Amino acid sequence: MNVNLDIGSDPFLPGLLNNRETIRNAVLEYTTSVRKMTCDVLEMITDGLGIKPRNTLSKLVSDQNSDSKFRLNHYPPCPLIHENIDGACNNVIIGFGEHTDPQILSVLRSNNTSGFQINLTNGSWISVPSDPSSFFFNVCDSLQVLTNGRFKSVKHRVLTNSMKSRFSMIYFAGPPLTQRISPLTCLMNNEDESLYEEFTWSEYKSSAYNSRLSDNRLQPFERKLFPLND
Repeated sequence: MNVNLDIGSDPFLPGLLNNRETIRNAVLEYTTSVRKMTCDVLEMITDGLGIKPRNTLSKLVSDQNSDSKFRLNHYPPCPLIHENIDGACNNVIIGFGEHTDPQILSVLRSNNTSGFQINLTNGSWISVPSDPSSFFFNVCDSLQVLTNGRFKSVKHRVLTNSMKSRFSMIYFAGPPLTQRISPLTCLMNNEDESLYEEFTWSEYKSSAYNSRLSDNRLQPFERKLFPLND
């Protein structure tokens, strides 16, 4: 993948945008390569979990009807607000609010401007160092369901930088719209161990996009487990 993200602070890139065919070919080459890499990672996950066949997860993304998306984000420089309405110092400007991604995996690559943060189990936020030569994989909601909670969807957000623009590219690896999503039976002894109700990707996508960004989007699909009577 010959993609250079060190593109400076010009958000419009007029020279590049005038050549739509160049953009189309570059995006196609990039997404094709990232899609293959995503499938490779999913097969590593199935190996680690002892799932057979090896393409159980990757085939959902490699399917020609896969509902995968590619997005380019630009966060312009945003000078820090020195004082908020209560007089306290505010040194955090949110560029994209906290959320989880609904797909299977999302693959992030950015320029050398920081801002990406993930939420830890104790509620604190930790910054992920920017590295234009690396890819960052987020576990998404659908993978959490497919693995019955063994892999947890990553809540994340993006902060703006006061001095530099941040550019990021995200590949959202999703299954076909008609694909039914539920915990894999090979990861459970019986159906009673399932933490989630079955749904189609289309149903979950519609539910997720009609919720608030920070909502726990899986909650409506969690199974109501009751303790067994003595």
